[in-house]
Amino acid sequence: MLSLKRIFSIIGFALLIIVLAIVAFTSWYTVDESEQAVMITLGEVEEGVSEPGLHFKYPWPIQSVEVLSKETFSLQFGYKETEDGEVEDFPKETKMITGDENIVLADMVVQWKITEPGKYLFNAENPTEMLEDATSASLRSIIGSSTIDDALTSGKVEIEKQVQELLTTLVEEYDIGITILAVKLQDVDLPNEEVRKAFTNVTDARETMNTRKNEANKYRNKRTEEAQGEKAAIMSSAEGDKAARMEEARGDVAQFNAIYNEYVNAKDITKKRLVLETIDQVLPNAEIYIMEDNGNTMKYLPIRDGSATKPVAPAEQEGSETNGQ
Repeated sequence: MLSLKRIFSIIGFALLIIVLAIVAFTSWYTVDESEQAVMITLGEVEEGVSEPGLHFKYPWPIQSVEVLSKETFSLQFGYKETEDGEVEDFPKETKMITGDENIVLADMVVQWKITEPGKYLFNAENPTEMLEDATSASLRSIIGSSTIDDALTSGKVEIEKQVQELLTTLVEEYDIGITILAVKLQDVDLPNEEVRKAFTNVTDARETMNTRKNEANKYRNKRTEEAQGEKAAIMSSAEGDKAARMEEARGDVAQFNAIYNEYVNAKDITKKRLVLETIDQVLPNAEIYIMEDNGNTMKYLPIRDGSATKPVAPAEQEGSETNGQ
């Protein structure tokens, strides 16, 4: 029969083995490249460890380690995609009202990662659930201030931007160690087929209207350019005509001044010349004879277009002398 001392020795040896085993198995830990670790010393959270490899620490219960992933996670809001590729929708979660009092179904995926492991572990009991609630609140808030046209067509990018900004603000206020990387609207749809068809008709009509407007603007621009070209041509012609008439007027003024100077010097000759030129302009095809009576001799001078004037033999009268000119 074993003595009491022998029993205590066996128990002490067993306890020593247990302690040594605990020290041996809890004094080191490893961190993968896709992981990050949080060191907890006597219940106090220390800085995280992100360098991959083997690390040593004090044995449990002095120090303990929590290892978390530092990869990017995806939060699927309003639907769930299984590993087989099947998608399960949750219409009750995604049904929301737009700013113009229409109902839409909006699905969203949020990409996030753990950037402060200590806060992620101890600042919230379930940080992923808080993230999902914040996503729902942010999406409903932005959809509630947007029109149905923006939610279904060209406004999706702006909605995603506003949702990400609001969600980031909420997550920072919650201080749960999460960073939002991206927000993407997966699907925004109307609740039933009849409403979808009506909205499609409205969208088609709007697109047709925009097409007609674009065609009208194109025609207007074309006609405007043609009118501008015609205007420029008319203005150029008018400027040319203006310059020509001004030069012609200057020439007329110079001619008038020259004639006036001659008129001042020889009034009778100039007066006769002006009369002859005027008759020639008024009656260009007529044969004009000018006769002068000088005693017994009658002289006359024919004037014809484009030909030099030649004296014509005078008609002789009885008892007179013939004199040539």
